[in-house]
Amino acid sequence: MKVVYFSLTGQTRKFVNKLNMDLLELNPANPFIVVTEPFIIVTPTYDEEVSDLLNDFLETAENVSYFKGIAGGGNINFGQLFVFTAKDISKAYNVPLLHQFEFQGSDEDVRILKKAVKDLGFKLHSESND
Repeated sequence: MKVVYFSLTGQTRKFVNKLNMDLLELNPANPFIVVTEPFIIVTPTYDEEVSDLLNDFLETAENVSYFKGIAGGGNINFGQLFVFTAKDISKAYNVPLLHQFEFQGSDEDVRILKKAVKDLGFKLHSESND
């Protein structure tokens, strides 16, 4: 399972690096990358620019057909806005919100997201040679 992510401050990047999965970092200068395998998105909570970036990526070629779920990070102090980017994308594309984590996530957050990916029926990158 590929993990597509975007990171402004580095917190999301630190989190996804703990997953030991196949990673693809989106670049705001060119989000129009074609993906031809199942993936999840891990996104931070920011303004609408992040949602626009993710929408551009998802609407490129047939990417949306491979989109299986989303996880979101942020600061719990955001209150109702905590992980709103992930919640909005989940609703707009009718995919499950797999997990919500704070900042760069904990070991427990890593375990929860890996289990959610397995529950979708996909192997983790680290299991591909088993």
